[in-house]
Amino acid sequence: MSITSKELKNYLDSLLQCNEIADYCPNGLQVEGNSQVKKIVTGVTASQALIDSAIEKGADTILVHHGYFWKGESQPIVGMKKRRIGTLLANDVNLFAYHLPLDVHSEYGNNRQLGDLMGVTDIQALTGIKPRGVVMHGQFSSPQTTSSLQTKLSEVLQRDVLVEGDASSVINTVAWCTGGGQSFIEQAAQAGIDAFVTGEVSEQTIHIAREMGIAFFAAGHHATERYGIKALGEHLQQHFGVDVEFIDIDNPA
Repeated sequence: MSITSKELKNYLDSLLQCNEIADYCPNGLQVEGNSQVKKIVTGVTASQALIDSAIEKGADTILVHHGYFWKGESQPIVGMKKRRIGTLLANDVNLFAYHLPLDVHSEYGNNRQLGDLMGVTDIQALTGIKPRGVVMHGQFSSPQTTSSLQTKLSEVLQRDVLVEGDASSVINTVAWCTGGGQSFIEQAAQAGIDAFVTGEVSEQTIHIAREMGIAFFAAGHHATERYGIKALGEHLQQHFGVDVEFIDIDNPA
C-alpha cells in the first residue's frame, strides 16, 4: 500500500489541527522527499541516528515530534544541520514533524498517552493554559503514594524517575505535561492537585514543590514523549495500510 506525501500531509494537518495552534516551529512537512509514501519510520527526534536507521529500514518518510527550524535557532544550514538535511535530500526522504499539536491531541497526544500509561481516569485539560491540553489532570481510581507513583512511572517508562516529596504522602489527583513542562508546576499546585509529572526539572522546581506542598516527578523528556508519536504512527498504519515502524533512539535526558 502507498499514499502520496500530499495526502499524508493533508490528513495529519487536519487530524492534529495545526492551523489552530501557535508553535515554536513549523508543523507538517519540513523537508520534501519522495511523492509516494510506502514506509514510514516514527521517532521522537529527527536526529542523525534516527535518519540513518530509517534509511537502513528503507523508509521514504520520517515522522517525528521534534523536527527542525525552531524559533530563535541559527538559520544557516551548516555543520550538523547540513548533514541531517543533506542525508534526507540525498535519499529523497520526507520529514514530517508535529510539536505542540501532537502534545495536546486528545487521543494520540503525548499527554493523553502518558495519562493512559499512568492509569489516570477522568482526564481533562487544566483550564487557563494555552494551547488547551498542554497540561492535563485527572485522578487515580485507587490512591497512590509518592513512592508507589514513582515506582509505576519507572516501570512503564523504563527509566529512573527523580521525585521530590514525602514518600508516604497520598496522591489522589495528578497533573502532567510531557517534555519540558516543569514551569507549569505552580498552576498545578494552585489548582489543588496532589502531584505534578513532567519530563525535566529546573533548580527552582524543587523549591516550588516543597513550598507549595505538591509532589513532583521528573520522568525524562524523551521517555515521556515516546508514546504520542508511536500511537500516531500506529493509527496511520491502520488508517492507510502503509508500513509504519517506531524506532526508539535512546536518550537519557
